Amino acid sequence: MEIAKLGEFGLIDRLTKDIEIKNESTKYGVGDDCAVLSYPDKEVLVTTDLLMEGVHFDLTYIDLKHLGYKSAMVNISDVFAMNGTPRQITVSLALSKRFSVEDMEEFYSGLRLACDKWNVDIVGGDTTSSYTGLAISITCIGEAKKEDIVYRNGAKNTDLVCVSGDLGAAYMGLQLLEREKSVYYGQINDLQKKIAEAKAAGDNQKLSTLNSQLSTFDFQPDFSGKEYLLQRQLQAEARGDIIQKLREAGIKPTAMMDISDGLSSELMHICKQSGVGCRIYEKNIPIDYQTAVMAEEMNMNVTTCALNGGEDYELLFTVPIGDHEKIEQIEGIKLIGHITEEKFGKVLVTRDNQEFELKAQGWNPLQ
Repeated sequence: MEIAKLGEFGLIDRLTKDIEIKNESTKYGVGDDCAVLSYPDKEVLVTTDLLMEGVHFDLTYIDLKHLGYKSAMVNISDVFAMNGTPRQITVSLALSKRFSVEDMEEFYSGLRLACDKWNVDIVGGDTTSSYTGLAISITCIGEAKKEDIVYRNGAKNTDLVCVSGDLGAAYMGLQLLEREKSVYYGQINDLQKKIAEAKAAGDNQKLSTLNSQLSTFDFQPDFSGKEYLLQRQLQAEARGDIIQKLREAGIKPTAMMDISDGLSSELMHICKQSGVGCRIYEKNIPIDYQTAVMAEEMNMNVTTCALNGGEDYELLFTVPIGDHEKIEQIEGIKLIGHITEEKFGKVLVTRDNQEFELKAQGWNPLQ
């Protein structure tokens, strides 16, 4: 169905009519001029992400359900990165005429899966038309006790530097998708070139054969053995489970953020805002086997991919050195280095004990 036939309010009603409120702080959700929220004893955390087609995502290789899921998760991740609990989101969409009502239902099905996983309420948003593709703006609202909030500026000398999960897989998943997309369009362009040549030569029999090949063209991308990389790129996960493990262990990080633009970039943010340096050990950076194999296949340095790839949405955090034993007992967390005085700089120690200045080469959306 065409979106224009439903209209803005009809579309919003169709997408949100059966949403059930899960949080006491949500007093009133979708349906009026404003949502009504109540946080009498907590600090309110608010984060917003704007995702643009052609910049942040490519609909050639991500379907709308996965896009909805990922769009919600990247916002939810920001609230966890402040040691908070996500409670509500608002969703605004700019849509071109190529999208149908059914397309938006697919997007919302993914969005709602992500929200249901972390008990987040969808409480509002907006829709409008777009002449340049799909634009998604999501705001996530969370809560935390004042004393529990973790900022980027609290890292201290001798603190331990930790990360959750493994790094670089999402970036290698993107490289894999881009490679197969390039192969696909290369084959299509080759067929179209042959069709043009046959047309110019007046070879109608060859032209008919080539047009038949083009109309029945069935490209099969080579993803065998690389499913984990695709999952990491297409289905981002916010690490609320790690936040829960830290709370259960009685550990409050001194500084924390999620890894969206690359480990090196996020480390630089923490060091700059905390007025400290750091010493990171290459051998300790967690890298999955598929990531290493894919990097070798594409003739890329796997450590560079892990440091600068981005979109892992793992948690990078620092903890007091006294929490060393507790951290080592938590599955899914890796100790990768420690904080130093600012004068010692930001250093990467390689596997052969050479030292290099750590540089932020993460993704820049404004380039």
